[in-house]
Amino acid sequence: MTTTIMPEKVHHGRAVKRIREILHIKQEVLADALGISQQSVSVLESKETIEPEQLEQIAQTLKVPVEAIKNFNEEGTIFYIQHNHEGANSSTGAIISGGENYNHCNFNPLDKYVEAVEEIKKLYDALVKEKDEKIVLLEKMLGEKKK
Repeated sequence: MTTTIMPEKVHHGRAVKRIREILHIKQEVLADALGISQQSVSVLESKETIEPEQLEQIAQTLKVPVEAIKNFNEEGTIFYIQHNHEGANSSTGAIISGGENYNHCNFNPLDKYVEAVEEIKKLYDALVKEKDEKIVLLEKMLGEKKK
């Protein structure tokens, strides 16, 4: 005799809250993106079931599939976010306001370091040249004083 194990019903609100926390998104930021108050997000996160339209809007805002909320599994969701989420290589995840990701590096840091070193060399050379010019000027002034 085989027994079928029924999957545990997922608490939508807790799933939304946990996904939001995994993405390091504050309630205020999610509320702003959804066009609702922070208190409304708090109420949403306490609901066992969220209406499908609202669930879709939340999923789009968090940039996760609706199924990630409906069938929430912490390990699976973390895996999905790490491997598929926009900003997955960012240390803090995606920032959802306007779709910007302020932690995404779109330049080669090594190139920037080399540019900085070159700039330091130029500044050093200019400093040495100015020092040499002052020495010549001071020697000239001392030579005129001795006469």
